[in-house]
Amino acid sequence: MAKIDVHDLSGKKVGSFQLADEVFGAVNEDLLWEAVKHYRASLRAGTHATKNRKLVSGSGKKLWRQKGTGRARVGSIRSPLWRHGGTVHGPQPRSYDYQFPRKKLQGALRSALAAKLGDGKLIVVEDFELKEPKSKQMRAALDALNVEKTALLVDAASKEGNRNLELSARNLDGVELVSSSQVHPYHLLRYEHAVFSKPALEKLQSALQATAPKSKPKAEVA
Repeated sequence: MAKIDVHDLSGKKVGSFQLADEVFGAVNEDLLWEAVKHYRASLRAGTHATKNRKLVSGSGKKLWRQKGTGRARVGSIRSPLWRHGGTVHGPQPRSYDYQFPRKKLQGALRSALAAKLGDGKLIVVEDFELKEPKSKQMRAALDALNVEKTALLVDAASKEGNRNLELSARNLDGVELVSSSQVHPYHLLRYEHAVFSKPALEKLQSALQATAPKSKPKAEVA
């Protein structure tokens, strides 16, 4: 098993954390692409709409009699063949969300964590305990951890919550806070650094390790 250093919010090393090979072992780029595609599809509003002949303005009265005029037959001024008429088979409001297998999502999350570790962008802190809700203190902590650009903060979910952390992180540009139960592969790929609290990483690793496919033992060669 690999190890990763654990720091406090001042950037000082205070320990280490064992990383499970089942979680941080390999990167499946195809699975990551599928997970990101599914997440972005669920974000689409799907509010596009066009007016068919029932919705456009105009009388429904027949413009002239069917036969005897020498002109083409027509039933309504709202016909799609006419200018300002209705649209045929145009887009209508819909949801772009679709079902994504849970096991594939968990596999993509393992791949995203492995990719962050391989890039050296995974940071583990002992906790996110802040004395007061100050964005300046949170920014100073990120600077001490060498987080210069965007960052995803992942804390362990609790009933009480971490109000000081929420208030300190919400006004920082390029910083997002999620709980360990809500983190998605899209979040890990969107932000340059991923900063986990030790309890959050323990909880997430335990859940992903329990659902990881077990490797088959290699057959002995006679």
